[in-house]
Amino acid sequence: QVQLVESGGGLVQAGESLRLSCAVSASISSIDAMGWYRQAPGQQREQVATISSGGSTYYEDSVKGRFTISRDNAGTMVYLQMNSLKPEDTAVYYCSAYRTYYGVSFGRGTQVTVFS
Repeated sequence: QVQLVESGGGLVQAGESLRLSCAVSASISSIDAMGWYRQAPGQQREQVATISSGGSTYYEDSVKGRFTISRDNAGTMVYLQMNSLKPEDTAVYYCSAYRTYYGVSFGRGTQVTVFS
């Protein structure tokens, strides 16, 4: 079972940046894709960004050009660099890992709050 631990959330003003980190207990080589989801109060959890084992990335439309997903060469960390943050980015952000046959695993989440 893969374990994911997020960090890096916080309270920032609109226009500022944050970098979220996710520590992965399993080797990323055993994972097909890593990603970040978010859930705002009263909203469904939505996919924000993903990076496949081959390095392909996906971004939800509202974060394109502002967020960047990456991973380290050791395969133990995944990051989400968030620039030009907006109040509508306020949510709990969850790190995710997808493995064939096992489905998606999530961390416990980290709170991001953006005020104007």
